[in-house]
Parts: sequence; structure tokens; C-alpha cells
Amino acid sequence: MVTGGNSGIGLAAARLFVAEGAHVVITGRNQKTLRAAAAELGNRVLAIQADVTDVEATERAVAAAAEKFGKLNIVFANAGIGRPTPVGQTSQAAFDEIIRTNLTAVFFTVQAAARHLNEGASIILNGSVHAVMGVPGYSAYAATKAGVRAMTRNLASEFAPRGIRVNQVTPGATRTPIWSPFAPTDEAMAALEQGMTRTVPLGRLGEADEVAKAVLYLASDDASNVTGAEIVVDGGATGAPQGAPIYRTE
Repeated sequence: MVTGGNSGIGLAAARLFVAEGAHVVITGRNQKTLRAAAAELGNRVLAIQADVTDVEATERAVAAAAEKFGKLNIVFANAGIGRPTPVGQTSQAAFDEIIRTNLTAVFFTVQAAARHLNEGASIILNGSVHAVMGVPGYSAYAATKAGVRAMTRNLASEFAPRGIRVNQVTPGATRTPIWSPFAPTDEAMAALEQGMTRTVPLGRLGEADEVAKAVLYLASDDASNVTGAEIVVDGGATGAPQGAPIYRTE
């Protein structure tokens, strides 16, 4: 099951899981993109319209998934939003929406899935490098991702008696529709990308497929002894920041 599986990293993960032979349930708020994703992914996919901030809708989606396919082996709690919350310009409603979507909903997605999980199942949470980078103007978003980072470890301990692994994938700047509000045209996106890549040692944005491959690893038996762990897919932005083009003298 992939929340937010109708776009970006979630869709890339769903696409990869289908290619590996899995039955996949995707959820999302946008019925149009859900239909498009389902049409692309084929008959091994069940698409359910559900807003992750609606706990009852999430519970119904998980129950429908279990009814259709049986117990769940993999849950990728991926759905999230990214918006700035600069000091002096942010309403409580805007701040709360990010917390509800990116943090509270992650917990309740896992809680809804818990009784439907097979022993030895895999849960993957979607984090962000914002948890550690201190980007100005993104306090709410960074706080949610720091919360997810801590939650990964807590849930790994809580699910360990059932042999269920809980891990996290942590993307850096990745080419997905999340940038659309900031760069609505190809020209604007090119300019945004040029600026961002100067701070990435590998000199480019990541691709959604690259994050999806890390998710696939954490979901697979190849990671059978991996829990409470975090895989960072950010081109070195947090692990080797001094290697970024902006710091190079040659």
C-alpha cells in the first residue's frame, strides 16, 4: 500500500512494485491523477480516493485493500505536502495543515494498517533532508520530517516483536510535481533547478525512481535484518556538503 501513490515518489514506487510482481493499493486525494495512475499501472492496482488527514477515510482504504488482496506485506507512508511557513507570514491553519498531513497522518496510516499486516511485513516512512538542513522559512515542514525521523525508530521498536521492520527513506531535492507551486513553467523550473543543484555534490536533482529503488530495497527480503534505519537519497547534500559545486574552486 502506497499513500500518495498517484504522483511523484509514490507513483514511482507503485510502478516499481508492480514491475516486481506485487499487487499494489494506491491512495490519493485527486481523483483525476488517481485514475491516470491506475490506468498506467494496470490491473494489479487498486486506486482509492482518500485524504490521509481523514483518519476514518484512511481506515476504510486499508480495510478495502485487505478485503481485495488479503493481509498487507508493505506499507509506504509517502503522502505529504511541502509549503513554506515563514515567521510573521504564517497562519495557524497553514501550519496545522502541514503537521496533520506530514506527521499526524503518517502515524494514523501505520495505526490503520497495523492489524492488517502480515508477520514480517515492512513499513517505510518518507522523510526529508529538511529534518537536518535548517532551511529558512520551512519550520513546519522540517518539524514534521524530524518527527517522522524519530517516529521511524520508535515504531521499529514497537513492531519488532511481530518481526515487522520499520525504516525510512530520506529524499533530497527530487524532480517531482511538488515544485509546481514554486516553478509553474519549464523556464522557472530550469532556473530553480540551476540554483538548487549548486548545493548538491553530485550536481543534479534526484529522480523519483532513484528514491523508489531505495524504498524497494527496504521493502524486500534483501533488507530482512534492517530496521530503524534511514537511507538518504540526496546526492550527498547532507552527507558531504562541502563537495557541492558552490564550494569548488576549480
